[in-house]
Amino acid sequence: MSERVKANKKSPAPVATAKSEAALPTLGPVEMLRWAWTQLTSMRTALFLLLLLAVAAVPGSLFPQRPANPSVVTQYIKDNPDYGKLLDTLQLYDVYSSAWFSAIYILLFISLIGCVVPRAIAHFKAMRSQPPRTPKRLSRLPEYGTLVVPAEAGLPASDAIRSAAGLLKKRGYRVEVRDDDGARPSLGAERGFAKEVGNLVFHTSLIGVLVSVAIGGLFGYSGQRILVEGDTFVNTLVGYDQFNPGTNFQSSQLQPYSIQLDKFAVTFDRESKGKVGQPIDFTADVTTKETPDAPARQEVLKVNEPVTLGGTSIYLTGNGYAPVVTIRDGDGNVAMQGPVVAKLQGDNYYSSLVIKVPDAKPEQLGFQGFFLPTAFITEEGVSFSGDPDLFNPQLSLNSYYGDLGLDDGAPQNVFEIDVKDLTPLNARNLDAGGITLAPGSSYTLPDGKGSISFDGVKRYVGVDIHHNPGQLYALIFALLAVGGLIVSLYVNRRRVWIRTGTHDDGRTMVEYGLLARGEDHRLAAEAATIRKLLADEWQLQPDPADEHGDPQQNPSRQDHNGADSLTIPAGPAGPTKDQ
Repeated sequence: MSERVKANKKSPAPVATAKSEAALPTLGPVEMLRWAWTQLTSMRTALFLLLLLAVAAVPGSLFPQRPANPSVVTQYIKDNPDYGKLLDTLQLYDVYSSAWFSAIYILLFISLIGCVVPRAIAHFKAMRSQPPRTPKRLSRLPEYGTLVVPAEAGLPASDAIRSAAGLLKKRGYRVEVRDDDGARPSLGAERGFAKEVGNLVFHTSLIGVLVSVAIGGLFGYSGQRILVEGDTFVNTLVGYDQFNPGTNFQSSQLQPYSIQLDKFAVTFDRESKGKVGQPIDFTADVTTKETPDAPARQEVLKVNEPVTLGGTSIYLTGNGYAPVVTIRDGDGNVAMQGPVVAKLQGDNYYSSLVIKVPDAKPEQLGFQGFFLPTAFITEEGVSFSGDPDLFNPQLSLNSYYGDLGLDDGAPQNVFEIDVKDLTPLNARNLDAGGITLAPGSSYTLPDGKGSISFDGVKRYVGVDIHHNPGQLYALIFALLAVGGLIVSLYVNRRRVWIRTGTHDDGRTMVEYGLLARGEDHRLAAEAATIRKLLADEWQLQPDPADEHGDPQQNPSRQDHNGADSLTIPAGPAGPTKDQ
């Protein structure tokens, strides 16, 4: 047994010894920060944070959100006392402004910036650098071929390489010629930098979208308002029926424009079979003012055609009927007069109606019932609406008196009334019966409680008002992201090298090779195109394989062992494999 084998048996392997004796360096605060930054700015982390942001947004659709409807959140906590307060502590009623959601958002923002900036710097340097040096063996490249220029053409190697450089420049390549005065001049060419530019534009646009959405969430606002024909909305906080401010919203952002609903018209289908009475068009004629002193403008508000005022967009989202009533109390005074919004409940604009009269004396009054645009009565005495248009309007109500519960300041839904603490005056199951009114008629309430008259019908519209200062920028960045993605997918990064040399018999020998960065299924077609351009430029006879359009069948495509040498034996058949 040799001495080396004996030594190996007696002592452990050198690699194992080195590993056992190696001491890992201790990471200090600076190194730990550098490691954390590297992890945060990796593309894998950015994708994980993007997925985490989508998951974190799910509770916003599962639980009521305080910015959208605070009263619903309060009621939800009352209905679920066991875990309602716990969810509030976890900020699940304020998901999109919560600390944990904001942390994920900010980390994703930082991660994307950390990914994009170094890549942009590296790509900028790559665009300014020269193409890589010519490989020694072009035959090892995925696409390779050779051409032979006859001696009779009188084309030296230096002229051939300059001619090839001109052709490649016309195809958009960035070209560098090397050793053009030497025996074996060559060139390196590269194109497809737009692929990485598109990739960078895509990721930068994602950052822009995040910033735009954040600006909209911080400084934007939205609200709803119901407008009856003749009503005017002024853009102030008290003018909204419901208002959802952004996190950093200030009331000074509201520009005091105004919009008045002059007339609202609905066109119903009267011709199509099976669809008679279906609404097919909504038109709201409005008068707008940008400022209190600005001249009035007549505009038309339609579905999907908003009116823009003061940086906000006003959308038409709903409509219905508002019966006009006059209610007198027991003292004969007018306690209420005007239109009352009826809430749509069924087909043909069947609508529920609630009227609260807290100013009635000596007892507060309340009414609950429904409004029918075209009233029909079945054989059983049940009323229903037979058409959405105002052919036979009818108001059917029950009346109550007592404390409406409005004096204690507790918020109430205007479309609902709690009658459990009220005393009924009129109802179908009472001797007085219910109240049924047609336009122009009136009814005197029992026990001297007052009267109610049905004066007419107006239409109303529901409008959504949105102000999002980042909306336009989000759209621009989204379009840029799509454009950058398309460029990055369809543009390929390619490199071409060509080397020329002169044979002993005077022929000019040319070899070329192509390489793609990443997968490029069109690289073979590009190689065939370049070969054809060179052959046409030098007036060479095409190979049979070229005529059939299959560069893979071309004998010159075969790999050449030792293709770094262009001094190959002469022969009538053209270039052969180096020996």
